[in-house]
Amino acid sequence: MHFGTPARGLGRGRSGVFHGGLHLLDGTGAGNAATARDHLCDPAGVGILARVTALEAVAVHLPRHTVPIEAVGARIGLTPRQLRLFRRFHGLDQVRLDPDGTLLDLLTGALEALPELRGREHLVRFVLHARSMPVAVPYPLNPLHDLLDRFGLSGANAFTVTHHACAVGLLAVDLAGRLLAGEPDPEALALVLTGEKTFTRDAQLVPETSVFGEGAAACLVRAEGERDRVLAYAVRQRPEFDGRLAEDPDLLARYQRDYPEVMAEAVQAALDQAGLDLSDIALLLPHNVNQVSWRAICRRIGYPLDKVVLDNVPSVGHSFAADAFINLHTATTRGLLHQGDRYLIAAAGIGATFSAMVVTH
Repeated sequence: MHFGTPARGLGRGRSGVFHGGLHLLDGTGAGNAATARDHLCDPAGVGILARVTALEAVAVHLPRHTVPIEAVGARIGLTPRQLRLFRRFHGLDQVRLDPDGTLLDLLTGALEALPELRGREHLVRFVLHARSMPVAVPYPLNPLHDLLDRFGLSGANAFTVTHHACAVGLLAVDLAGRLLAGEPDPEALALVLTGEKTFTRDAQLVPETSVFGEGAAACLVRAEGERDRVLAYAVRQRPEFDGRLAEDPDLLARYQRDYPEVMAEAVQAALDQAGLDLSDIALLLPHNVNQVSWRAICRRIGYPLDKVVLDNVPSVGHSFAADAFINLHTATTRGLLHQGDRYLIAAAGIGATFSAMVVTH
């Protein structure tokens, strides 16, 4: 294993948090890392606008324990009516959980499933943990740094990307491409990690909508390449839906009412940016929040439901920002995508963010 030399810029221990539109760092960067951040402020943009961001490889880790939603409901106090809603209407059945494992265990499982990283650790310039929840572990624990040490990645610039909730995985891919576009080495890589623990009631439940699981994923990103190439990325944000959905029935009702429309807007914006129509999209990879919401969205946009990968909704559950990568892994391992196919990844996060990304396989 080649550990290489410490990456330029932030260096060991200089991690930070990217809050959806502002990159906050624990320390002052220099060199190419600073240059990359300067490019982020350029109205012309970089990343997918200058090079074609490529998803080099995707790996998934699903905990062995399958827990029926009724068992989850008993633990967090769901009513029989809520459980009937989840099972009969939303199409939920079980979630994957690791009750004895830590966040480090989840992310380790994802990286151990990524053989494409072996021998290329020295090429990884950035590690981005795309996280739905603003807090993952008690201070001052930092499992991300422990993970870097474990896998020979301590020279990379590591930080968390947040504030897009469960749509943050797509933001992390876009940001990774933009950062890599400022790197002179075309072989430079970024590593996007997703996966979180359901350590509180809020981290286990989307009110009236879904139950969270603990799937994790790792995605290698390059600024350019011949693998899955990003054609477009669009975001629609609706801050009027920021609040406690569990405690504000009116806010929840308005969010559920507008949800299909705004998700459809994000999908159309990504298609327009890519210069494509829905008829050009071979497959749609959703977030695994539930089945009924995607039936409503497909009716609104006129897309066939049988081209939407919903298999993981009942069997895996909604795994925060990892859903996109879990569903991409499912699509590729089952042969649902062929060379040259265009597919669309869609995700929504409470707060509220609606995102869509168009990719060529």
